[in-house]
Amino acid sequence: MNMPGMTMPMPAQKAPKKTQRKISKKGTAPKAGRAKDPGLEHEAHPVPPQGPIETPAPTPTDQAKTAPGRAPMQMPQQAPTEGGEASLQMPMGPMQMDGHASHPMAMSGAFGRYLEERETSGTAWQPDSSRHAGLMAMRGDWTLMAHGLLNLVYDHQSGPRGGNKAFASGMLMGMARRPLGQGTLQLKAMVSPDPFMGASGYPLLLASGETANGRDRLVDRQHPHDFFMELSGSVSQDIGRTSSIFLYAGLPGEPAFGPPAFMHRESILDSPEAPITHHWLDSTHITFGVVTAGLVLDRLKLDASRFNAREPDQHRWNIEAGALDSTSIRLSWNPDRTLALQGSWARLKDPEQLEPGVDQERWSASALWAGEFGPAWHAAATIAWGRKSSEGHTDDAVAAEASLKHGPWTIFSRAEWTENRELLGLVDSPAFRVGKISIGAIRDFAIARHLSFGAGGLLALDFVPEALHPLYGSGSPTGAMGFVRLKLD
Repeated sequence: MNMPGMTMPMPAQKAPKKTQRKISKKGTAPKAGRAKDPGLEHEAHPVPPQGPIETPAPTPTDQAKTAPGRAPMQMPQQAPTEGGEASLQMPMGPMQMDGHASHPMAMSGAFGRYLEERETSGTAWQPDSSRHAGLMAMRGDWTLMAHGLLNLVYDHQSGPRGGNKAFASGMLMGMARRPLGQGTLQLKAMVSPDPFMGASGYPLLLASGETANGRDRLVDRQHPHDFFMELSGSVSQDIGRTSSIFLYAGLPGEPAFGPPAFMHRESILDSPEAPITHHWLDSTHITFGVVTAGLVLDRLKLDASRFNAREPDQHRWNIEAGALDSTSIRLSWNPDRTLALQGSWARLKDPEQLEPGVDQERWSASALWAGEFGPAWHAAATIAWGRKSSEGHTDDAVAAEASLKHGPWTIFSRAEWTENRELLGLVDSPAFRVGKISIGAIRDFAIARHLSFGAGGLLALDFVPEALHPLYGSGSPTGAMGFVRLKLD
């Protein structure tokens, strides 16, 4: 029997004698109407001997109801075997015939005809083999998804420039998606508890970036993000079997630059510690005003953005607006299901609140990998490079991240290196080459069907040149975090 996107095995009218002898060695086939199929809750009915039965192809309306956005991902059909039967191959895993799937059905992405697992923050791509967490429900033509994470952290940073603090971090994300012609309409919203940290953020040695009070640059501290991390919408349309065009807009949103934001990268999303490479790689993930247009050609994607590059001000609860006066371009390529590559460029107009009139040019390149090691092991890794150029200075940064999951346990690590001119708080400071290595683990405990409680910790070792020893101490400064979390997925 042929069904949309698959072929079910059917007995032929007459099998060759050679094939019949092979079947008889393994046992006699059950009689029609008596045998039980292990995947069915009822007895099989006799099948007419006339061969395959063709069923009508699904209408566009039927397709829209069976998968969010585009028509369902088609599964490959197999040619008849020697014995006269057609084999069935289901790459998304087994399905129970009682109407409940043991694995999620294949879902197209919001921007193109590929698996949804490829999509992450903004319009960035990750490997198709990445794990995709979230609750999902259908309401008419709409597919709704939700995901949440709340960390309660106690942070200790050693040395003269260190400190201690307890704080909350995390996110709550909601998404709504529905078909739109031969494409998809998607709406997303994401909020964060970061503003409760206060303007001083939390201690993080060797981190630097924007101000949080409008007067002082935060050094050796991670700034809080705004309450609204994303309010965006996108539309896409297919222009071929494996090609599409899309338009994305956010206030705030994420322009087409760099790898996915650090809190969405599978290699390190379990760590509550922000990277010190944040303002080289992905600090534009909260942009108050962005419009992105993109073209997808199977495994290639080219997207370009016009956006407001000004970093968020000290008012963390409001929605800001500004001129779309900055530009970014990104080329992404997923050569196979385990790898995602990108290279991007951006010209930022007046990004720093404390440096009015100073523009920046940024470059980025990254590789993300994800794969399985047996049924219970999953690993992910990222290596990323970023460059900032401004007023004749060029400073680089590199980050390498990895995580390994086995059952309820996750081990994560990160190694970073930056050329930082902001550690002294001076306008014409030289660039200091500094680095950090951190490693941590978390153990999750299921407390409800879609809710888990986790407990974990991490240790960090910082590396500073001798010229900075008077500020950070003669030895290598250290950091530690203990944390618990609630995770909704």
